[in-house]
Formats: sequence, C-alpha cells, structure tokens
Amino acid sequence: MFGLHFRLYFLLAIFGFIVFIIISIIGTYLNIGNLYFYIGFSLLIIFIQYLAGPKIVEIAMRIKYITREENPQLYDMVKELSENAKIKMPKVAISEINIPNAFAFGYGKNNGSVCVTIPLMRLLNKEELKAVLGHEISHLKNNDVLFIMILSVIPMILYAISRSLMWGGSYGRRRSAGNVAIVGLITMILYFITNLLVLYGSRIREYFADLGSIKLGSKPEALASALYKLVYGAASIPKEELKSAEGFKAFFASDPSLAYKEIRELSQIDLDGSGHIDRNELDYLKNQNIKLKFSDRLLELLSTHPNMLKRIKSLSKIS
Repeated sequence: MFGLHFRLYFLLAIFGFIVFIIISIIGTYLNIGNLYFYIGFSLLIIFIQYLAGPKIVEIAMRIKYITREENPQLYDMVKELSENAKIKMPKVAISEINIPNAFAFGYGKNNGSVCVTIPLMRLLNKEELKAVLGHEISHLKNNDVLFIMILSVIPMILYAISRSLMWGGSYGRRRSAGNVAIVGLITMILYFITNLLVLYGSRIREYFADLGSIKLGSKPEALASALYKLVYGAASIPKEELKSAEGFKAFFASDPSLAYKEIRELSQIDLDGSGHIDRNELDYLKNQNIKLKFSDRLLELLSTHPNMLKRIKSLSKIS
C-alpha cells in the first residue's frame, strides 16, 4: 500500500495540473487579462484564512488550553504519545461543545494542538482515550492537516472562477454569453471532481492515523471500541445540536453527522451488548465479509470519513 504522503503529493500534482489547464484555457479562449490577478487575490484570501484558521477553530469550538496541573492524566497522555511519535509536544486543550469527539489542528507536527471534548472524557476509559489521542497525534505527525488544507484551496478557487464565468457580466461582454457559460460549466465540473479528490484524501488520512495510533502502542480493539462509543454518543445527541459543528467535522476522529446511520451498522459488532468492542468481537469481524449497499458507498464517496464499519474492519486486520 502506498504511503500517505505519496498519495497526498500525487493528489496535489493532479490538482496543480488541472488548475494549470483550466487557467490556460480560460485565459486563452476568453482573453481574460485579469484572471491571474483574480486567482492571486483568491490565494491571498486563502492564505489569510490559513493564518487565522487556528483562532477560528478555537472560537467556534469553545476551546480552553490547559496545563498539567488542571488535568494531569490527559496532559501526560499527550506528552507520552508525542514523545513516542518524536514530535514537538502539542498544546493540550478541552472543548466545551457537547459532542463526544477529539481533533487536532494547527500547522503540523511542530506547531499543533490536540483537543478533546468534555463528553469524550466521560465516555471513554483510559485505554480508549489514549487510542483516540494517538490517532490525533498521528495526524500532526503526518502533517496531513496541512496537506488537506492546501488541497482544499483548489476546489474553492475553481468554484469561485466558475461562478464568475457563469454569472459575471463583465466577461460576457468580451465573448458571447454562451461561450462563457460553457467554460464556466466545465470549471464547475472540475470543481466537483477536485472536491471528490479532497474527500478521498481526507478519508485515507483517517486510515493512516488509525494505523499510527496502533504504532504508538494502542490496542486495535481499544481504538475500535472508542470509535464505536463516539458514534453511540453522537447518535444520542439531537440533530440540531450536531449542526453546530458541521463545518468542522473533517477535523474530528469520526463524523458525528453520520452517527444515526452508523450506530445501526456497528451494533452488529457488539455481540454481547456490552457497549464496547473487545478483542474477540474484533476477531469475529475480521472473518466476516462486509458488503455495503450502493447508497452506503455513495454516502462514503461524499464524506470526509471512511465508512465506520469498513474502518473498524481495517483495525481488525492489524495485529
């Protein structure tokens, strides 16, 4: 299996080629002299958004950074895991949102933060919490938070260009409105394709972060059980409350918006109805064939996270 960075670099190369082609076509065919300025201005806005990103997350997710004195167990777990991962100790934070989950954010392994929500700490035991923290530390070690942010810029630019071409009157005066609309439509299609590739990149990084957690010493069944509990916990929260974190779900260890559907699938793994997944139940899943319905495959294609049943099945194959 190809490494995470190889796949992400490959996606970045594909995106760069697509952007080069579409800019060349638009610039040549429509003779738009200020298109490059427009793209440069868009990149400047994205760069400013990138710089302000962590602060936006802090405010939106109601984050409070903590010291060791405030929560020794959580702080020491993050410190131990970051030392094992050989990265700089990230900031440790607690979010006050009422969704059991965890996430990493920042600029990578040398300047990152790991955050857990209060409901998560109440829901998981020590081994499960450590497994989730290992997952988030692995995101920072892999620098995939930064990669996904860079990749996400390209669909945003393509979307902005397509809107300008299809509804911008100034371009229509240079060429016929029909020709402008056609090129705008092509750009919109490329936006859709590149957005799907970003979602694909987001999903594969979850698999690598799961594997990274195991490499840092977590047991596969502990991470599987933690993911199961995250889904179960999110499924018990009113949908209206889940919408408050909709824009940040790509950061989470699991997608809370899919919890209602996923809890039905995952209940078949919890053979004894204990509310967690043990090694025997994970071994049982290892020998089962998983067949997703077309609707499930389509939903996964449009999601930031892998199908949870497939994801836990992948954990069952790790010794």
